[in-house]
Amino acid sequence: MAPADSPASFPLCVCLLLASGFAQAGKLLVVPMDGSHWFTMQMVVEKLIDNGHEVVAVVPEVSWQLGKSLNWTVKTYSTSHTLEDLNHEFKVFMGAHWKAQESSMFSLLQHSSNVFFELWFSHCRDLFNDKKLVEYLEQSSFDAVFLDPFDVCGLTVAKYLSLPSVVFSRGIFCHYLEEGAQCPSPPSYVPRILSKFTDTMTFKERVWNHLSYMGEHAFCPYFFKTATEIASEVLQTPVTMDDLFSQVSIWLLRTDFILEFPRPVMPNIVLIGGINCHQGKPLSKVCYVSIST
Repeated sequence: MAPADSPASFPLCVCLLLASGFAQAGKLLVVPMDGSHWFTMQMVVEKLIDNGHEVVAVVPEVSWQLGKSLNWTVKTYSTSHTLEDLNHEFKVFMGAHWKAQESSMFSLLQHSSNVFFELWFSHCRDLFNDKKLVEYLEQSSFDAVFLDPFDVCGLTVAKYLSLPSVVFSRGIFCHYLEEGAQCPSPPSYVPRILSKFTDTMTFKERVWNHLSYMGEHAFCPYFFKTATEIASEVLQTPVTMDDLFSQVSIWLLRTDFILEFPRPVMPNIVLIGGINCHQGKPLSKVCYVSIST
């Protein structure tokens, strides 16, 4: 992946920042995800603020990275778990994952991960239990929601407030990108994530790829069960992940077409390059020593 300050990141500026020269600045609600996901999103939000946009971030009080050293409006809400709970469950999840040493999507998300992800998804219920915060969000007249989709809460917030949503992500687990964006991704030609197949699959590999696709449809609703239950409680109607992803207005995917297998994309899917790390630092100077023989 290209570093954050590489030419690959320039299309993002074209998509989000240059428009401020032709239109009034907007009011943006940011619903980020904790951990390394936040490093990249924070850089983009700072650029938006530099271009005159008003930004409000909604973050839980208990987090690893969110809410630290921010120079814009931050609204916090209390959570039903502590930082110690989060750290403990994450260690259990990572320990089981490394012990398994498997590379399929299902092994990545199965081993002792239920408690960790249920804990992770639960903060969205805590957000909507904060009635004063919800009232503030309803009355603030935001123009759009800028979100990381993995913890699902941003999608729930956008649907609750009936606002356009802008997804910012490297990719989407399971099949929700192609189905939410109505983007063709036939398993006979496009390898599933972590399948290790290429786009020149043998007949046997195509069969396995199709079985993997069917497995996603069986497994993914189970994995996101807590998230969809919370969304259903908030929206007071049965909600599926397809319902949440089908509302996305713009998909900003932190990848490049040369890193993907050939497949069609919809006009609201924008590949913005490999922005996947902290701001790059200059390399230290290197001294070369010539040795003559």
